Amino acid sequence: MIGFDYGTSNCAVGVMEDNKPKLLSLGDHGRFIPSTLYAPSRDVIVNWLHKHLTLSEQKNFQQQRQWQIQKGKNTLRELTLDGYPTELTFGKQALNNYLQEPDEGYYIKSPKSFLGASGLLPQQMDLFEDIVAAMMSNVKRLTEESLGRSIDQTVIGRPINFQGLRGEQSNQQALKILTNAAKRVGFKNVEFQFEPVAAGFEYEASLSQETKVLVVDIGGGTTDCSMLLMGPKQAPLTDRSADLLSHSGERVGGNDFDIALALKGVMPSFGINSELKTGKPMPNNSYWQAMAINNINDQTEFYSDTNARFLEQLIRDAKQPELVKRLLTVQQNKLSYRVVNAAEQSKIALTEQTKLQIDLSDIDDGLTVELDRECFASACKRELSSIAVLMKDAITEANCQPDVVFVTGGTAKSPILQQFLQQQLPNTEIVIGDHFGSVTAGLTRWAKTIYS
Repeated sequence: MIGFDYGTSNCAVGVMEDNKPKLLSLGDHGRFIPSTLYAPSRDVIVNWLHKHLTLSEQKNFQQQRQWQIQKGKNTLRELTLDGYPTELTFGKQALNNYLQEPDEGYYIKSPKSFLGASGLLPQQMDLFEDIVAAMMSNVKRLTEESLGRSIDQTVIGRPINFQGLRGEQSNQQALKILTNAAKRVGFKNVEFQFEPVAAGFEYEASLSQETKVLVVDIGGGTTDCSMLLMGPKQAPLTDRSADLLSHSGERVGGNDFDIALALKGVMPSFGINSELKTGKPMPNNSYWQAMAINNINDQTEFYSDTNARFLEQLIRDAKQPELVKRLLTVQQNKLSYRVVNAAEQSKIALTEQTKLQIDLSDIDDGLTVELDRECFASACKRELSSIAVLMKDAITEANCQPDVVFVTGGTAKSPILQQFLQQQLPNTEIVIGDHFGSVTAGLTRWAKTIYS
């Protein structure tokens, strides 16, 4: 049995060892595999997955994906004839492959962000299920290699709400995709646990008395808050429903902080704050679409031929056409992930540094952008405000004040965020957990509780 954090930013796996959770090292990736996938073509993902399934599951899969598998075979033949690689890559290697040739192949980051999206067509649902299954298959294989034995029971983390638009309908859609993918790759028993509750379970192991804990989990795709009654008496129970006092969650997370920083700090060098020759402000819709890497519809619109023609006209109309040309370069060479990744790496670096320069000379010769903490704080005001509302909602619903606030998630490393959280509850202790490992550890504890 394992705890499996199929996260928006990273994937991680834990097992119980000496009555404590241990996060496994998964091959060359280490304990955390970035939630990214790169394929030489989107059409061959289904073929890679088919090849890595058990023989019995291959037959079922063949029947369900017959047309897609045949299309993928044709694409594989073309790739082979042209001398291109045909394998999928994951994690950092996937990002490296994308950055080498952004306009080639198929790269996806954080597919979990899309699972609750509204308006998905059946073929899109199939594609996302196959992407998730391929990633899970890779993680399962690495886990079994690390342990030296097979695994078929797992607890997978889930946010309170996958998507803010359709509520429970979005949640059920996402859970169905995750369940189908997990069972497809060989997990016989699949259970889910709210990610903030899982993080709370890990913190609970350190408590010596009953405590009201407000868990604030700022993940890559969502921020979730749970007010929990925790302590030594509660920890062994298999039914914790009476201890879960309230929940709140919204689709605002680390990705949104990255996008906000990209828009505020990087896009001015691409013309977002410039003017047209008429003196009117530059239309900014294409800039938002360019950076919205977690929105299928926005990205589809940005990379459309119609938008390419619009940007070409915008260059002719701009007072500073050289700036808008950079946005067209992003569009023509599929560089949205490249720019947002630069913002993400800057956000991480700003936890230790007060300012830095990023090199974007691959987009335009000599282009560098300076970012600092003040810019980051200004960029993410909306996201911080949303987190404050979620905290307040959880406290209001629970009808009690927390004794302690337990914070986890990669973005929680930021001094800006830590200061903001303390301002929300100035008289309450703030405990910062393992930024990336608390959820996985808690899922592992819960797996032992329910499967033992």
